[in-house]
Amino acid sequence: MGKPTGFLEFGRSDRGYAPVDERIKHYGEFFVPLTGTEISTQSSRCMDCGIPYCHQGCPVNNVIPEWNDLVYRNKWREGLTLLHTTNNFPEFTGRVCPAPCETSCTLNLTDEPVTIKSIECALVDRGWQEGWIKAQLPSHRSGKRVAVVGSGPAGLAAAQQLARAGHKVVVYEKNARIGGLLRIGIPDFKMEKSAIDRRMAQMQAEGVEFLPNSHVGVNVPLQNMMEEFDAIALCGGSEIPRDLPIPGRELDGVHFAMEFLSQQNDRIAGLTIADEVSIVATGKHVVVIGGGDTGSDCVGTSRRQGAASITQLEVMPSPPEQENKAMIWPDWPNKLRTSSSHQEGVDRDWSVLTKTASGEKGRVTALQCVRLDWVQGEDGRQQMKEIPGSEFGLKADLVFLAMGFVNPVHDGLLTELGVAFDERGNVAADTEDYRTSVDKVFAAGDMRRGQSLVVWAIREGRQCARAIDEYLMGTSELPR
Repeated sequence: MGKPTGFLEFGRSDRGYAPVDERIKHYGEFFVPLTGTEISTQSSRCMDCGIPYCHQGCPVNNVIPEWNDLVYRNKWREGLTLLHTTNNFPEFTGRVCPAPCETSCTLNLTDEPVTIKSIECALVDRGWQEGWIKAQLPSHRSGKRVAVVGSGPAGLAAAQQLARAGHKVVVYEKNARIGGLLRIGIPDFKMEKSAIDRRMAQMQAEGVEFLPNSHVGVNVPLQNMMEEFDAIALCGGSEIPRDLPIPGRELDGVHFAMEFLSQQNDRIAGLTIADEVSIVATGKHVVVIGGGDTGSDCVGTSRRQGAASITQLEVMPSPPEQENKAMIWPDWPNKLRTSSSHQEGVDRDWSVLTKTASGEKGRVTALQCVRLDWVQGEDGRQQMKEIPGSEFGLKADLVFLAMGFVNPVHDGLLTELGVAFDERGNVAADTEDYRTSVDKVFAAGDMRRGQSLVVWAIREGRQCARAIDEYLMGTSELPR
């Protein structure tokens, strides 16, 4: 906790954003951090709540009251050390996490939770600025070799923990750059990629070897890997996007969201996109189908590219603006959330089903939609029914499908390995030992649990690392 009466003396004050008309002119981060004094004041608001539900709200189980107290007492370095005991990459979560910890904060009962996410981000950013974050070399070398397949947050967390346990770790990444979805999918205006580069340098100093352009099962023989390594961690993503099989889906201009987002990240990185495959929203009427984070990223990117209009459709009804805290707290609520990208300009519409896409000369020009009524079926589940006479059209030069991801890619690596899958098509492994059905092969992150949050990937990567360390050595001192 912070100051015993801090929550009574000080109101919630969070970091802000640069004005919309300024930030949409560039692709860099635009949040305006609080000063050190302001952060300490906000830390002081962490009350003696008795049972800190923020612990369970946070997937990596950050000991939030403890480092809040340290920041309040101006012991920032000690606070950062404590933060790093549960989270390898707080600069990632401090930027892109939806902060379920704040939802679980006792002060959220009055809609004024502690600004946990901003405090976390300030802690780690100051750590980098002050030079406090250095390589942590193991006290011994085990002689064991571990391959990590995938360099997203799960793979990076697993690799760093295993290296610190004394194992030789090699990270295989099929793309040309390390970082997985953090690198290719999350826009720079949410998280600049220098955050990944700094951690890569730290991990390389700790002995981790990164091999980009290494697609296991394609240009890296799986059999060689199975013979060379003592354990393998599958930390790839959930990469198969959910499609929209409607008439007109084949038209030019209808794309999966990730095709669009990855291209823009490539441009910012200095890569050239060939004109014949380039997807650009400039001057176009954009429709985003899907109301989640990926859809929001498409909105923000389209706005910066100068779209003529942006519409975001969601098949589900609009959530309530305010949850019933007496029934839901401290759990994550279903409520209306407005992102910074939404604030930059978009027409949002709910309970809309896209029926067809139409076009001219092979290119999309419009969508035909219908409004839905959600009713309770005989089985108690909500069912959608089209509202007669509610059909309408939307002008559309670009359509982005942002409806989530189904499961990891099975062809290639997973099929060749012969791992078992769960009922959703993810790699089957539990959260006790993270073992797959194949000896010495483990799985963590989206490849195991399905599409989820960066913070969940970090948690699973850390826990998977402990399971592998225990498998190799018989016991492990790595935390869960």
